[in-house]
Amino acid sequence: MLVTLGFALSAVVIPILAIYGHARLQGTILNFANKVSSVFALIYAVLVYAISISLPSPRTASVTYEMAIQPYFEISSLWVSTIYFALVLVFALNRTKILSLIGKFLTPLIVLILMCIICIGLFTDVEPIRASIFDNSFTDGILEGYQTFDAIGGVVVGAVIVVSLALQGKFNYEEKKAMIARAGFIAGLGLLIIYGGLIALGALYSGTVLIENRTQLLTLLSTNTLGNIGTAFLGILVALACFTTAVGIVTGTADFVKGLTKSSQKAYTITAVLGCIIGVAVGHYGVAYIIAAAVPALMFIYPITIVLILLNILPKKYSTPLVFRVVTITTLIFSIPDFLQFFVPEGSLDAVRSFIPLSKQSMGWVLPAFIAFIALNIFKLIKRDY
Repeated sequence: MLVTLGFALSAVVIPILAIYGHARLQGTILNFANKVSSVFALIYAVLVYAISISLPSPRTASVTYEMAIQPYFEISSLWVSTIYFALVLVFALNRTKILSLIGKFLTPLIVLILMCIICIGLFTDVEPIRASIFDNSFTDGILEGYQTFDAIGGVVVGAVIVVSLALQGKFNYEEKKAMIARAGFIAGLGLLIIYGGLIALGALYSGTVLIENRTQLLTLLSTNTLGNIGTAFLGILVALACFTTAVGIVTGTADFVKGLTKSSQKAYTITAVLGCIIGVAVGHYGVAYIIAAAVPALMFIYPITIVLILLNILPKKYSTPLVFRVVTITTLIFSIPDFLQFFVPEGSLDAVRSFIPLSKQSMGWVLPAFIAFIALNIFKLIKRDY
């Protein structure tokens, strides 16, 4: 239960708040961090897109290989990722509405199949549930939620929604705010149902299934509930969904670079090509490997992202530019040990981390950031009264 709550907090609630933040702000990803400073906003945006094109994008190829190719064909993952990103590049350089149309049909189908897996699986008699493998259920659930990249997705997608509505030119501020907030709530509710159901299903089968690989586990659960045909159909749908996601990440990153270079089409093309080369290089590794490789990057970017999201949804009187700067810098400083632990000899940071509350749970930034926020606002109230 605590794992689910922690996971839902970082993978559902925070992304919904990111969308709501954009509903209030109605700007770009640069505006989301601009109160810290324009330079910081640019660096943050570059890091977000760099991480997105280096980890989640290649992971879509790896998921496609493990769910839709490997179970049925003897072919190298390198060949699959090469063909996969060659097609991604074709679609990125030749934009079409086909993928958008496919996406409209894919999402309901995938949700329907996942709901079938969850419902059938939950009403199946299985062995008793094993004890949780997590030492700190709530915080470990939060950290597992990082791997969805949904908070980062909320920041990026929220900006895309704002731009899309602005281009239509027929909605005022309040109408756009209501539409964006409603879209975020509906998406979040869907995520909560799917994530919660899959977590419950995984826990239910923990007594009979001893698999930790995520794609293998989902494949096994779908086979147990829907049979081989259902599993094959799910694999095809997931592959298509992954492909549209990869195209979206590559084109989104290329659009961002194009915007920084005075609408240079050459910059767009170079970025798209580099993104696909990175996709091939990283995407032929297994999903488990990419997930493990993503942890250090997530430990660095996620705390900052969460803080920016929370500050952007607060009333302006509590989130002044000074509050943005101090709280964000505090978060950055106290998340460094959580990030560095993956690059230094084991135990070498124990002395430092022992003085920081929650640092052993890789969340040492939480209390310092909260204290900085409270202290600044109390100081502002005292200063105003005198």
